[in-house]
Amino acid sequence: MSLQAYKTAATRAENPRETEYRLFGQVTRALMHASTVDPTDLATRIDALDWNRRLWSALATDCANPDNAMDKNLRAQIISISLFVSRHSSAIMRNEDDFEALIDINKMVMQGLSGPGSAQAA
Repeated sequence: MSLQAYKTAATRAENPRETEYRLFGQVTRALMHASTVDPTDLATRIDALDWNRRLWSALATDCANPDNAMDKNLRAQIISISLFVSRHSSAIMRNEDDFEALIDINKMVMQGLSGPGSAQAA
């Protein structure tokens, strides 16, 4: 089976929560790796930060949709986190801060996604 066929089969077998968990895992691993490279390796750092920022931006955009069925307070919190992620990413690029807060936020989201009702809970 080719890698693409495997990815397609895996995607079809996942529920949305599992897909979100997997995506957060991939982005968080990229952030963790970027946090260990030399600060002059801008490509690795920028790629990881941009991927994380785009993930959070997509979540915020979805939460801003008035048709979104999630609780309004939760939606507001996600939008707020997205704004923080954007500001903090810029601070990292200016070498004013580190990756730890972004990694911790993503790990907390992953813990929430792996809670009751998810196949990721073990």
